Amino acid sequence: QELRPKSLDIKQEELGDMVEKEMASTSEAIEDAVRRIEEMMSQARNESSGVKLEVNERILNSCTDLMKAIRLLVLTSTNLQKEIVESGRGAATTQEFYAKNSRWTEGLISASKAVGWGATQLVESADRVVLHTGKYEELIVCSHEIAASTAQLVAASKVKAEKSSRNLLRLQECSRNVNEMAANVVASTKSGQEQIEEKDTMDFSGMSLIKLKKEEMETQVKVLELEKRLEGERVRLGELRKQHYALAGTYDTTEEGEAKPAPAPRRGILKKPPLAQKP
Repeated sequence: QELRPKSLDIKQEELGDMVEKEMASTSEAIEDAVRRIEEMMSQARNESSGVKLEVNERILNSCTDLMKAIRLLVLTSTNLQKEIVESGRGAATTQEFYAKNSRWTEGLISASKAVGWGATQLVESADRVVLHTGKYEELIVCSHEIAASTAQLVAASKVKAEKSSRNLLRLQECSRNVNEMAANVVASTKSGQEQIEEKDTMDFSGMSLIKLKKEEMETQVKVLELEKRLEGERVRLGELRKQHYALAGTYDTTEEGEAKPAPAPRRGILKKPPLAQKP
């Protein structure tokens, strides 16, 4: 009973409706994601300025481009799915076709859910980054997840599609476009993170005279600590090298304490090997 496929517990009508509902739900999730990004864009322009505004706009623009690419991908996938059903069902109904190919149908539903979930997670991560309550790494991970779920959706569609199908070629082009846009999100996120971190560490414009003096003293302490640690590591490195040369047999201490290679053995000391005796 546990090994029975889960699709056997679902009626034919329910399985067919699940595919259509899931594709529609994915499209709605992407449309909602685009609207939320536009709202975040206007909010960022009102609440931030300078470098932070530039970084937020760059990241949100790349996220918008990615959402548009995903929307086109889902639309093309829906058209290809209809083509597959029409060409493969024969005299059967759409629900019967989905039930007959239940494993493929479940893979299609799973891939569609993964794409919609990835889009939603990307928007939530972008929202937290703009509000400075999230991590830039979350956006990078979400971009990788979207690329993976896109590959899953293309693979699920490619199983039943004709090799010469135009919709399949369009879907593969959309998949490559999604991967390119996801890479742009990763690139803009990394460059923005570096830009923000550099600004945060070097921006002293809002500090008072007392605060500046305190920061200066703390920085001097850190410099002295690092110099002392560096000197200690140099001494440690020198001792490690001496021990290394000694164990390798190439270390010889002179009167000045300098190291030089050990002298090579004289040739005269080497003896010739004895000649082999005749039997």
